[in-house]
Amino acid sequence: MAGTFADIIEAARKKAMKRRLAIPSPKKPDMEIIARAADLVIPVFLGDGKSAAALVKKSALQSLEHEIVDVKHSGDALRMAIAIVREGRADMLMQGWGDQKTFMNAVLDAKTGLLKGRLASYVSVFQLLKGEKLILVTDTFVNNYPTIVEKQVILENAIGLAGLLGIDAPKVAALAAIEQVNPSIPSTLDAAILAKMSERRQFGSAVVDGPLDIDCALSHAAAERKGVKSAVTGSVDIYLAPEIESGYLLAQSLVFLGKMQMAGVLMGFTKPVVVNLPFVSRENKIVEIALACLNCA
Repeated sequence: MAGTFADIIEAARKKAMKRRLAIPSPKKPDMEIIARAADLVIPVFLGDGKSAAALVKKSALQSLEHEIVDVKHSGDALRMAIAIVREGRADMLMQGWGDQKTFMNAVLDAKTGLLKGRLASYVSVFQLLKGEKLILVTDTFVNNYPTIVEKQVILENAIGLAGLLGIDAPKVAALAAIEQVNPSIPSTLDAAILAKMSERRQFGSAVVDGPLDIDCALSHAAAERKGVKSAVTGSVDIYLAPEIESGYLLAQSLVFLGKMQMAGVLMGFTKPVVVNLPFVSRENKIVEIALACLNCA
């Protein structure tokens, strides 16, 4: 079971083959990141051929395997990158230097993008400061105010990622503002429904409990003080946020206030997709590429 970011990278390195990674409109920082991940992927750069070649020449990639696809019009680089991934000529897609909204709209397009079903979600992966343990927080980027049906998919996506990390029976806290079911607070109802679904084994070996506020999820003492008996308290693997505001703020708080290392991965696509988020450090981009490699079919 992976307990650190180093474990994730090592697990990806043990894969039998390198994966082809499509990167539209690359810039210098992309070259530096990919050079560090050269034992995991073969980069395919799409954009202005001369510019890409010049960047490669100035980087460690010059002596490493790579491919450059010259695209005459800069606006076509992303479209072509998605196309070669859809066609199987590349295994993964990573956001280059383009606008994030444009990138997400393109990959989420139902006809020409990479969406597998009706819903994609983002899972933030954190390495705890003490001990060798990873925790997952979702959804922290894609879905604003998911319905109970959408939360089921978001949770299944996170459980799938947990399995790739060797967490076969993840403990899940369905978070809400309070630990009691209150009909006036929809997130508590959703959490209770998901917990009941877990009791009926609808999430396989995963154990889901909720509603749980953050202190009951983290602390046995807090749970006991509030009269909450939970099988996940104090050993949560996955934190399911009620909506995007809570999820995004929780992820940012863990990074900026808690000084925790974070990497993330988009789930729910036919092929792995790596997006650029402002609170993921450049050093941890290799972890995101490794997560994408593990997520390759």
